[in-house]
Amino acid sequence: MTTCININGTIEDEAFVSVLDHGFLFGDSVYEVVGTRQNKTCFLIEHLQRLRRSANGISLNIPFDDEWFRREIERTIEIADNQESYIRIVVTRGVGDIDIDPSSCHSPCTLIFVTEAHTYPVELYENGIHLAVVSIKRNSKDALNPGIKTGNYLNNVLAKIEAGRLGAHDALMLNPSGQLTESTTSNFFFVQDGRIMTPSLDCGILAGITRDTVIQMAHENGFPLEEGRWPIEALEKADEMFLTGTIKQLMPVTRLDGKTIGDGKPGPITRRLMNLYQNLLDRLE
Repeated sequence: MTTCININGTIEDEAFVSVLDHGFLFGDSVYEVVGTRQNKTCFLIEHLQRLRRSANGISLNIPFDDEWFRREIERTIEIADNQESYIRIVVTRGVGDIDIDPSSCHSPCTLIFVTEAHTYPVELYENGIHLAVVSIKRNSKDALNPGIKTGNYLNNVLAKIEAGRLGAHDALMLNPSGQLTESTTSNFFFVQDGRIMTPSLDCGILAGITRDTVIQMAHENGFPLEEGRWPIEALEKADEMFLTGTIKQLMPVTRLDGKTIGDGKPGPITRRLMNLYQNLLDRLE
């Protein structure tokens, strides 16, 4: 495994970020994670668009255009020379005073982190994972909007810790109104009577790129799908559940709070969408 870190267009054997960088001090940053297929980036345009939306959401200027990102990502992937790559793009506010006021930060720092792709064990896709509904609530949209992909992930970290204590692989979070939102790094879907359901963006979730792709695939292949607001009780009659994300792709969920979902195996709609997604990735250039 080879890891390469590109900082503002420079790749060095040892990469360092200042301890005075506000991304380090305060989580004042935005980021994206990009996957590859045959070591070519997947959905890079969509990730860069979301990166810029996130930056706009925190009034952060990104000093480079999309062509620069494309070129530097390709160069860093080539130097790392892994079979498949995990790519993390981070733009921080930059170095400033030890004060939350960002006005002292004049030069944003842009990092492109490339390492060998992380893959989940095959048995998790075959058997599904266990989720736990946690007491940690998802950030309110009018506090720290989950639709902005920032480096401040403490909300998610605390939820992940609680899920682990409950013996689950991951957490399912509710918003302050008690409605379903998402997992710690993934969007959430459930199936009831053949209908695919997923929390809407106004519940306070990230507009996931894999989520958007699955919604589009569902529409194109005749699956009824609804985005909406649901309380936790809506899951009592769920036949299937799954998560979506760049690295997880589509991950079946077969247990919630220790209770078996459906027959305890990934359901037919989940499996069908998993196959459709893999076929889509195979067609990407």
